[in-house]
Amino acid sequence: MDSRRASQKSDCKARKRAIYRLEMFQNLHGSKLQFLSSSSKHGSSSSSSVSSVVFGLVRDMSEQVPTVECSSASPLVEIEVDGITGREEFNAIECDSNDGNNEVDGIIGGEENPSTPIDLQKYAYQRKPRKKTSAVWKDFKIVEKNGVKKAECNFCKDLLSISSSGSTTHFHRHLTSCLPYIAASKRQKVLTIDMKGSECVNLVKNFSYDMKKVRELPSHMILYHEYPFSMMEHVVFNKFMRANTPYWQKISRTTARNDCQSTYEIEKKKLKTILRGVNKVSITTDMWTSGQKISYMVITCHFVDPDWHLQKRVLNFCNVPPPHNGVIIADALQKCFIDWGIENKVSTITVDNARYNDVALRVLKDVFSLKKKLSIGGQLFHVRCCAHITNLLVKDGLSEIGEIVDCVREWVKYLVASEARIKQFSDIAKQLQLPSKKLFLDVPTRWNSTYLMLATALEFREVFPRYGDRDQGFNYVPSVEDWTKVEYVCQILAVFNEVTNIISGTEYPTANLFLPEVWRIKEVLNKKSLDLNDYIRAMVVKMNTKFDKYWGECNLLMAVAAVLNPRFKMMLVQFCFPVIYSEPEATKNIDTILRILYELYDEYAEDYNLANVESSGHENARDIGSSCSGSINVVGKNVMSGKSIFESFVRRNDTIRPVKSDLDVYLEEGVYICSEDSDLHFDALEWWKVNDLKYRILSKMARDILSIPITTVASESTFSAGGRVIDPYRASMSVETVEMLLCGADWVRVLHGLKKSSNVDGDWHLASF
Repeated sequence: MDSRRASQKSDCKARKRAIYRLEMFQNLHGSKLQFLSSSSKHGSSSSSSVSSVVFGLVRDMSEQVPTVECSSASPLVEIEVDGITGREEFNAIECDSNDGNNEVDGIIGGEENPSTPIDLQKYAYQRKPRKKTSAVWKDFKIVEKNGVKKAECNFCKDLLSISSSGSTTHFHRHLTSCLPYIAASKRQKVLTIDMKGSECVNLVKNFSYDMKKVRELPSHMILYHEYPFSMMEHVVFNKFMRANTPYWQKISRTTARNDCQSTYEIEKKKLKTILRGVNKVSITTDMWTSGQKISYMVITCHFVDPDWHLQKRVLNFCNVPPPHNGVIIADALQKCFIDWGIENKVSTITVDNARYNDVALRVLKDVFSLKKKLSIGGQLFHVRCCAHITNLLVKDGLSEIGEIVDCVREWVKYLVASEARIKQFSDIAKQLQLPSKKLFLDVPTRWNSTYLMLATALEFREVFPRYGDRDQGFNYVPSVEDWTKVEYVCQILAVFNEVTNIISGTEYPTANLFLPEVWRIKEVLNKKSLDLNDYIRAMVVKMNTKFDKYWGECNLLMAVAAVLNPRFKMMLVQFCFPVIYSEPEATKNIDTILRILYELYDEYAEDYNLANVESSGHENARDIGSSCSGSINVVGKNVMSGKSIFESFVRRNDTIRPVKSDLDVYLEEGVYICSEDSDLHFDALEWWKVNDLKYRILSKMARDILSIPITTVASESTFSAGGRVIDPYRASMSVETVEMLLCGADWVRVLHGLKKSSNVDGDWHLASF
């Protein structure tokens, strides 16, 4: 009785589905199917009679429209059959969404094949497939084998039959004996901790061994820490890694090099993408000869990112074969600019005072001037390294007091030659309760080290005579007059040492910081030129000669950058110039700085207005397009709001120059006074970022000027890294590998937000000059 009732219920549902499909045909073809609806109300009607009627109608209709193509975007139709309301999708075939491998007469993989029509008579009564609700289907997938659908185990790949009733009991039974499944389900979960930075815990999650990540990070480690490729083959290192994870696979030196090359290529593409969004860049470059006797040129790019942070990237560390004349250098630089797509974005190039650099920049300036890409006629294009000029000043001065320096050098050399002498000297220093410092022997070619030697010896002035009493072989006991000379020399060198520390810092300070230091140097030289001691006057005269050679003319970049520092403005120029120059020259140079400022501002204002005009033109075109196409657009779309119309009006009127420019307002305001605690950490770029909306044009000008480096420090530091990478054990590396290692190390450092460690870069600037 129950089976009969279930059969009738199933037949009733089949009739309702057939009625619904035929009603769809009625709407499409105008056929009358009223009789079938009335016959469906009689419960005694057999399914066979209804089926015969339905097949007859389908046959008659198929004579008119034999086939209908399946549409994957059928509309949803509201239907009501015998009091049952629902929404069904009118498709010729309703395919199971969980099975992407369905292939039924014109529908392959759930997609229609327009070349093969769908036979409606064949699929008029096809039942909608059931959804797979059992969780066991996560471990099986449906495949077709010899035209028969089978269920394939994801673990052991065994094929099981699919029950027509939808039963999944045999699937569960299979999993209880599937060994790969049992092993996977019993595997212990491992937790991993994602670290943000080096200490802070960010996230705890299940661990999954990622071989791609394991191959990527060692390449970063090799590049940043300057390890050799063979480090990955070290026996103890591989034992250490296997002790940490059983999944570790040994990486050969060849694989390590290829991974480093891949990292280099990936980071280079990222950097090119960043540079495409930068308006202007500044370049520093220098030449260096390695232990391989190969000449390399490093090219470093400086720019301000969208967050107003000063950025530095090493673009190239390339081999430049001799001869090293100006044309060859200019050609190498131009090739680099074209390769990186910045040939129209270079605003300044900072170099040392080598003659071939003067020729190279003159050639490049002529090339860029033809393209009209240089500001104010290229007057700021050539920037001389201030650290190099300071080095020349000090060396010329020390050459006049060579006897004093040589005397102290002989004292220190005698003491440091023996451990016993050093110990005896230190014991005397402890008895006198002097600082626990050690004597320092200088490198004659590095004036910084010479100053440190003199200053350290001066602190032990009381120890030398006492040591002389104990060591009869010490014939270098200095007199009071000798110490007086050393003290006067150190007073001058201390100023230059402080200036060098400021301009040669690892943060590569920009042009706005150096004008006060130039003033300080000139003030000391003017004061010491009147000294009573002949050796001091002779020393200062040579320094003044070199100063006037390089800074006798007004340094436009240094002054303009100082004005754009809100702590200085024109007040610093008016304070420093009367000391650096004579009175008539100072007045003339102040007027020149103001003229250059307004010329530069006018160029930025013109570019800003041009950009606004183009933007408003696009807005007007969009408005006109929307109004012209109003007859065909959907009602309510492409209608501008009042706020949008007002913003377009503002853009159009923003090109009108105000009575007072940003530069006028900026110069009329007083200087920005910081508290004593925050003055050392003041960031001019951060100030301009905050005031970007107030000074919309001047802020863009300040962003470009304040990113210009005043020294080649950034390039020189790369040479120090090059000396460590190209050591005697790796002197046979190709120039391409050297470039990959040094450029990649710089990019990986930025990628991970790392800073150069002090033990690597602590004394690099001493070696530079």
